[in-house]
Amino acid sequence: MTDAGLATEKLPADPAEVAPERDLMSKFDALIAERQALIDTGVTDPFAIVMERVTSPTEAVIAGRDTILLGTYNYMGMTFDPDVIAAGHAALDQFGSGTNGSRMLNGTFRDHIEVEDALRDFYGMTGAIVFSTGYMANLGMISTLAGKGEYVILDADSHASIYDGCKQGNAEIVRFRHNDVADLDKRLGRLPKEAGKLVILEGVYSMLGDIAPLAEMVAVAKKHGAMVLSDEAHSMGFFGPHGRGVYEDQGCDVDFVVGTFSKSVGTVGGFCVSNHPKFEAIRLACRPYIFTASLPPSVVATAAASIRKLMTADKKRAQLWDNARKLHGGLKALGFRLGTENPDSAIIAIILDDQEQAVTMWQALLDGGLYVNMARPPATPAGTFLLRCSLCAEHTPAQIDTVLAMFEASGRAVGVIG
Repeated sequence: MTDAGLATEKLPADPAEVAPERDLMSKFDALIAERQALIDTGVTDPFAIVMERVTSPTEAVIAGRDTILLGTYNYMGMTFDPDVIAAGHAALDQFGSGTNGSRMLNGTFRDHIEVEDALRDFYGMTGAIVFSTGYMANLGMISTLAGKGEYVILDADSHASIYDGCKQGNAEIVRFRHNDVADLDKRLGRLPKEAGKLVILEGVYSMLGDIAPLAEMVAVAKKHGAMVLSDEAHSMGFFGPHGRGVYEDQGCDVDFVVGTFSKSVGTVGGFCVSNHPKFEAIRLACRPYIFTASLPPSVVATAAASIRKLMTADKKRAQLWDNARKLHGGLKALGFRLGTENPDSAIIAIILDDQEQAVTMWQALLDGGLYVNMARPPATPAGTFLLRCSLCAEHTPAQIDTVLAMFEASGRAVGVIG
């Protein structure tokens, strides 16, 4: 090549000069700027909280400070149960740290069978399939159950995992207004009678803590020949006589129940249970089940032990509801605007006017030794800003009193209450 040729050859562009439209990361610039603006106010980054030590189901050390945990979804306080921990230790010793494969190949160990048996017993159902997370359970079940030419009908406020399960599949998607039985009936009535239909509901909606009118909705779904999947992630363990969820509490007959191990069970994983005689066929067709590594033996062993104990956890269930009623009643009496009129679940959401108010109050609570969740759009419905509390059966009455005093002090300081 001549010197002239070298002179005219196009050299790689300086990264700083690359046109923004060619940079795949440029689409996140607004998000990055928004987060930086939040941090520049001096607030602790709410998305980078580190628990340096966890000392009980309700307490941790954050930034060197003893902190009450009121935002962990550890509803039944099973994370430090001695029997649960012992089961995990034993499995770790016997089977090692991981499975190195999917359930379909080399990833099914003794405790995977045991936890599915525990789920069958807990729910009184014939079929149970365990997934690696609750997200994967919804992704897998929804995309596998409803296919081309069929319909998924879901609540507009459904969890992201439900929406993503719809995107993963090929079914037509129909949304109805949140918890609106009449709108569900209307939309089902417009669909072809001969088409397969799956109605997806949630027992407890995680942002505001409100519960679904499942009994009415299931009746409407059955009237139109639709099958029903109920996500009971935020109700397992303490709703209903056996702790199975809102569907049990309201006496509903649903086709599929999806849940998670990361809340009341106290570990990680997801599942679906069903009485359908063909339910086992899901294992042969569900891509998020077939192509995902299975949970470590220690994880499923802890889940199995926890589920077995939840079957007789009546005292814990009663304590959790006592805690929810006490905190909800106390916050309401102080003048806070709450997500529900009554203590409908173990989630209690304080509704605030804007992001500044939410951030300031969240920071004040954290500085005082209380951790709650700060939730904002797009995670929250209708553009609301929330401080979200999740009660635990292990919270003591004294801790609830302390929490109420912290909310009163921070609420008055910020001007949320008078």
